[in-house]
Amino acid sequence: MLVLSRKKNESIVINDDITIVVVEIRGDKVRLGVEAPMNVPVHRQEVYDAIKRSQNDRPQPTPESQID
Repeated sequence: MLVLSRKKNESIVINDDITIVVVEIRGDKVRLGVEAPMNVPVHRQEVYDAIKRSQNDRPQPTPESQID
């Protein structure tokens, strides 16, 4: 894991097209802004985990149930 220090209004660039900006720092909370292309999903970890859980809960099609 890469660990970086940033101050308010400073940013981090990922892969030329994703920018993370420190918008605000209040006590132990940091607000981040994310600029990314529309085709790149960006979620908080708990939302991402819920999406993955719901995808795993869906019944997966079996080869017998797939009819062309």
